[in-house]
Amino acid sequence: MNARVTRPIRIGLLGAGVVGEGILQVLSDHAGSIERRMGTAIEVRRVVARDSGKPRSPRCEGLLSFDPDDVLADPEIDVVVEVMGGLEPAGDYVRRAIEAGKSVVTANKALLAEHGHALIELSEERGVDLYFEAAVAGGIPVIRVLREALASDTVVALRGIVNGTSNYILSEMKERGLDFAEALSGAQAAGYAEADPTLDVGGGDATHKLAILAMLAFGAQLRPEDIPTEGISDVAALDIQMAARFGYVIKPLAVGAELPDGSLDLRVHPALVPDSSVLASISGALNVVVLEGKMLGPCLLSGYGAGALPTAMSVVSDIVDVGRNLVVGASGRVPQRAWRGEHLSKRAVAAPGRHVCRWYLRFSVLDRPGVLARIAGVLGAFDVSIEQMLQQGRGPDSDEPVHVVMLTHEAREVDVRHALREIEMLRGMVARARALRIES
Repeated sequence: MNARVTRPIRIGLLGAGVVGEGILQVLSDHAGSIERRMGTAIEVRRVVARDSGKPRSPRCEGLLSFDPDDVLADPEIDVVVEVMGGLEPAGDYVRRAIEAGKSVVTANKALLAEHGHALIELSEERGVDLYFEAAVAGGIPVIRVLREALASDTVVALRGIVNGTSNYILSEMKERGLDFAEALSGAQAAGYAEADPTLDVGGGDATHKLAILAMLAFGAQLRPEDIPTEGISDVAALDIQMAARFGYVIKPLAVGAELPDGSLDLRVHPALVPDSSVLASISGALNVVVLEGKMLGPCLLSGYGAGALPTAMSVVSDIVDVGRNLVVGASGRVPQRAWRGEHLSKRAVAAPGRHVCRWYLRFSVLDRPGVLARIAGVLGAFDVSIEQMLQQGRGPDSDEPVHVVMLTHEAREVDVRHALREIEMLRGMVARARALRIES
């Protein structure tokens, strides 16, 4: 049992960007409500920024510093709030804060995905808390649900849209008929995509978040590089249009499930979902996570996965939780990973080739006799059965390629990939085949 704290909870904020300023706004605007809920007030002692040349909010007045030691070495600060992002120096600051006996609240999904287990073990050794609700899906309380609300259930599967940038881009491609490059440019102009969008559109951001969700849902110790990942940059406007003709919408998914052999099916990739499904209705920068419990069944959580105030709200909620623990002297009451450390395990991730699903396949071919028969023959040789097919009409130029789209019955991914490699070598093929999974 830790010593009780009877004075205001004192925090130091590392990061004074849009989320940092959002935290100061939430703490200011909701100060009375927070004090009534927590039993004491929250006092911001210091805000550390990296760039001394940037203009700052008036809320930073009298609090601003450019030296992290003003937070890390201050013995009166109880909670360090890290919203700087990136692996370093943020990782070093979090470690130093924990070693100094301070609880930490962070929104840093990359740091947690890469080093979360070591940091949480260090916090448990030091008897302090490390909370991270805002690291996955911004303002959606999915961490709390997995860590606390579903403590009496077993999570068997989860799927969701956890990267708002990718969802915004695919939504713009669908609604406005844009190609990928145009939609990406628009997302950058609207502030939904970074100048270097690789982590978002390449799937890396969603992979970090899925690694955290798998830890909480399945008690898994794994690295982000263990998770098969595909980005959305190869999705063409034509694929969006063709998917709609079959009654589907293309969405950027993160998927996790426990398989009968004890391994985990973890994947990040774009996929076709039925246009009548909940996932299809989540557009723009919204996020959604659907959890499936053995007892509960499906549970849907949706909201803004990014943005200053939704993210700040989750960070401040964590500060309140840590503050409640400090007030009663009970840090570590709830396992931060949802599981006691000794019950976490290094879980095998199923090889992508084992995955079985239906497929959307698009071929660019010369409209010549026998081409379709050869494609169908190769697919059949690899046990890939065609369910539906659509061919674009021929253009005015007989040498202009046409697009052939096929939906398959369920097939193993390894068989589909082998078939496509052979098909791409056939006479009459003019471009690489495109394959997208169909998620039921």
